[in-house]
Formats: sequence, C-alpha cells, structure tokens
Amino acid sequence: MSTAQLVVQHLPYLRRYARALTGSQVAGDAYVAATLETLVNEPETLGRSSNVKADLFRVFTRIWNSLSVNGQSEQVQHDLPAEVRLGQITPLPRQAFLLSCLEGFSEEDAATILGVEIDEVRDLVDEAGRELAADMATEILIIEDEPLIAMDLEALVEGLGHNVTGVARTRSEASVLAQTKRPGLILADIQLADGSSGLDAVNDLLQNFEVPVIFITAYPERFLTGERPEPAFLIAKPFQPANVSAVISQALFFQQSAKRREARATA
Repeated sequence: MSTAQLVVQHLPYLRRYARALTGSQVAGDAYVAATLETLVNEPETLGRSSNVKADLFRVFTRIWNSLSVNGQSEQVQHDLPAEVRLGQITPLPRQAFLLSCLEGFSEEDAATILGVEIDEVRDLVDEAGRELAADMATEILIIEDEPLIAMDLEALVEGLGHNVTGVARTRSEASVLAQTKRPGLILADIQLADGSSGLDAVNDLLQNFEVPVIFITAYPERFLTGERPEPAFLIAKPFQPANVSAVISQALFFQQSAKRREARATA
C-alpha cells in the first residue's frame, strides 16, 4: 500500500480527533485540510518512522500548536466557577488526553506526536483527566438497545460522577424519557431495537432543546466521509471506558465554553 493510500486510510480518525479538539466539524476539517496541504508541499514529513498514522498526527499537531491561540491559556484558578475553569484548561493536556484515550495511541507514539517525553505524556493525561472531570457532573440520557452495553455505559457514566436519567431502547422511549427529565448530555446508539434510528431520536429531542450528543456505532467510518453533516462526537464499538470518559469530558467542555461565549455576547 502506498503512502498516499495509508494517509487516506487514517484520515477519518484524524478528522475525528480534529473535531474533538476543536469542537467543530468545520474548524476540525480546516486543520485537516491544512495538514494535507503541508504533506503535499513537504512530502518528506511522512515516512520518518514506520508509523504513518503517528506521522500524520504529528504534522497536524505541528500546525495546531503553531497558532498561539491554540497553545496559550491563562493560569487555572480553582476558586473560579466551573464554566470559567473549563475554558482555561491548557490545550496540551487535552491533546495528550485525546491521543491516548480517544485515538488509542501508545504513550510512546503520543510523545512523538506531541514532541515531549513519555513521562510528560503521563503527567499531561493525568492533568487533563483531573481538570475535565471537575465540576462537570450532569444528567445523561442513554439511548441503547443492547442491555449489556447499556449496563456498561450506565455504570461508567455513574462512575464518572454523572447521573443517568434513563435508558431508552427505541426512538419513542427516548422521547418519553427526555420529556420526563431533560438531560444535560445524550449517549446514543445509531441502530435501535425496533429498527428505528438513534439519529432520528436525537433529532426529535434537539427540536425542543440543545444538548451535546455522543453517538456510539460499530461502523464509525460510515459517518466520517465528509459528504454530509457529521456527529461532532463519535465512539466506535467495541469501546474502551477511557474512550467514553474522554469524549464525555470533551463534549461537556465545549458545551461549557459555548455557554460562556453566549453569556459574554449578551452581557
């Protein structure tokens, strides 16, 4: 397989990472496009190791961190409100957290991508986990038709300090549960028990209120084509608990950031 083919193979995962990092499909894809332009102009940047995926992410990271707005943050003050503290988490710990927990890179590869030592990667992941977990407890609705997976998700969510408002197996059940108690975040499978769609269930709910949504699917590549609007947060089955934890933290992080921007705009 040629280098170009290998890059194409890894692009869906780079796009997922970029969206998780930026909180936006448009912004994430802009960074991915800049990465591809760099590869065209500097093809020697790939092939420095036997891991093309790590090389691809390393080039992306170089572009991301080259912008000062992405690499600077004010000092975190722990007596500030949660929405302000979340906005001040430094980007490098978030990058390490996502590379390790969402994308599944080894500590060695994450260190190479970020240009740091392995021990620093561990410290960064720990720092991000502590910061992102603080003061973000919320109500979560789970839309999942497989009982064992639903139980795993419920235990994981509650272990992170969140409360599960209910587990829906169908589109109609999701609507009823959301009317009973409005969730602060939704975890949704794509294909549900009665043949209904988790996408349709979520669209129903979003007509009445705004809430971050994380989709879980066994076929993530089908939703990462760039041909239509895509879920900002997507987890592949079978999932690892660390993956779910990472994406929940990111979804709540960007929700808090958006609320803060709206508050400033209306002040």
